[in-house]
Order: sequence, then C-alpha cells, then structure tokens
Amino acid sequence: MSDAGTNVVIEKAEELKQAGEHEQAIKLCERVLMSDLECAEAYEEIGDNFLSLKEYFKAKKALEMAIKINPESANANYLIGFLYSCFGKWKTSIEYLEKADKVYQNHPEILRCLGWSMYHDGHKVKGIVLLERSLSLSPEDPLIMSDLGVIYMNEKNFEKAEKLFSKVVQIEPGNKKAEECLNAIRFFRREYDKLKKKK
Repeated sequence: MSDAGTNVVIEKAEELKQAGEHEQAIKLCERVLMSDLECAEAYEEIGDNFLSLKEYFKAKKALEMAIKINPESANANYLIGFLYSCFGKWKTSIEYLEKADKVYQNHPEILRCLGWSMYHDGHKVKGIVLLERSLSLSPEDPLIMSDLGVIYMNEKNFEKAEKLFSKVVQIEPGNKKAEECLNAIRFFRREYDKLKKKK
C-alpha cells in the first residue's frame, strides 16, 4: 500500500472511531499492517480504539509498538500516558505526557491529562495550573471543565467547582454526571458554610 493509500485508510479508520465503530476501525488498521508492519499511525489508531473499548492490555501493546517505531510520536505518548493514568500509575503517566507535551506544546487534551496526573501524583498546584491553561486554550471543553471541577471539589473550592459544572450542564444538558456533581457541590457548600459559621 502506498503512503497516500495508507493515509486514506487511516483517515477512514479515524472517521469510524469518531462514529463509535471501534471494531471496524481496528480491522482497517490491521489491513494497513498486513502490508506495512512499521506503520506507527496504524498502531496508534488501534491503541486509541482499544482504549475506547476499555481493552487496556491490547491498547498498551499497540501503543508500545507505535512508540517503538516512532519514539517521538506526540499522539502515541499522549495515549499511553492517558492509559497509565487510568491505572493510577501517575509517575509513568507524567513521563509519557511530558514527552507528548514537548513534541506538541500547548495541546489542550495533553495538558488536561498531564494536569490530572500531576495533581494526583501530589503536585497539586502544578496540576491545577496545567488544567487552567488547558481550559484557557479550549474554554468550551466539557472534559477539561469536569476534571477541573472535580479537583476544585477536592480542594473545597466549591464556588469554582459550581461555576465549572454549571457550564458543563449548559453545554451538555443531558450530562448526568455533571448534574450529580453540581447537586453534590451545592450540598457540600451548604454543609461547609454551616461548619464555618460554627467556628
């Protein structure tokens, strides 16, 4: 398969992934690998689709192949960094995400994941700063707002958390998790205010 042909197939796989057709996207990328075992992009797409299917071991295997072929791939480093964050392996996650950030600086999604991992690895201020920067680059992104909202809940900054989740509900009216968080924040805020008044 020519480079142009490979690109067309990878683009089609990307479209299938966006449509939620993960198995079909994986099959297309496997076809690419039959003629080109060194196609890092095909492994990246396979890994990304397995992540969406929550088949983490298969995702890890595909992404490790992508990085072996192209160690500087921002996408592969980002995806495997995200994968390690799913396991709570914060240091390893940060290592890969920082590499992705060096290659593709100021990408909101990379910064979102890096901020989340930093925060959970104990670098709370740095994590919040990265998430805030991510939000400033993509101010309408509900995932960034939700992550930042959860962190502000943890920090008992209920005012900021409430603003963020209110905006998520505005953007995505049917977002049940955001609505639950908003209700929890309002409850905690009332209880926290009562405690402060008693002191």
